[in-house]
Amino acid sequence: MSSREVTAGALEGALPVVIVLASGRGERFLASGGSTHKLHTLLGEKTVLQHTLDAVRASGLPWHLEDAGHPGMGDSIAAAVRATATAPGWLILPADLPLIRPHTLRQVALADPTQTVVVPVYEGQRGHPVRFMKACGPQLMCLEGNQGAAQVVRAQAAIEIIVSDIGCVTDIDTVADLQRAQRLLNHTQ
Repeated sequence: MSSREVTAGALEGALPVVIVLASGRGERFLASGGSTHKLHTLLGEKTVLQHTLDAVRASGLPWHLEDAGHPGMGDSIAAAVRATATAPGWLILPADLPLIRPHTLRQVALADPTQTVVVPVYEGQRGHPVRFMKACGPQLMCLEGNQGAAQVVRAQAAIEIIVSDIGCVTDIDTVADLQRAQRLLNHTQ
C-alpha cells in the first residue's frame, strides 16, 4: 500500500486503519534549537518519520499518511478520517512517535472490538495510538483546531489497555526529546 492510499479491500476488512498524522509545523522542536522539521530529523540512521512509518508497515495494518499541512491536529484527523471513511475504525498515531512497536499497534487494533475507544497506557501514562471504532467517525470528521480527539475520547468513556512499549509515550517535541529517544534507541539495539 502506498503512504496515501489504502486499498478498498483493506477499508472494508475488520482491521482499523492507522492514521499517521504528519501535518504539524514542529514549531516547539525548532524553538528548542532544532535545525529542521522534527519529522525530517535523523534518529540513528533514519528520520523520525521513517522510524514511525517502518513500524506501521511492519504491523501489517492498513494505513494512511496525513501530511497535507492542516492548521491543527483536529483538522488533520478530520481530513484523514474523511479520506478513509469506509474503514471499520481508526488508530490515530502522531508521526513523532518513532519508537512505537508494531506489536503495540496490533495490540491496540485488536483490543476488544465492543469498546468504542481504546487508549494504550505505559506505566500510568496514556499514549498512542488511540483506537476509534466506526461509530466515532462523524465526531472525528467534525474536529478542527489544535485540540485533537481528546473530546471524543472523553465523550466515549475510553477504556485503557496496559502496554509494555515506552515508544507509545516517547514523542519528539524538542531537541531534548530527540536526545532521549536516541538513548532509548541505542539501549534497544
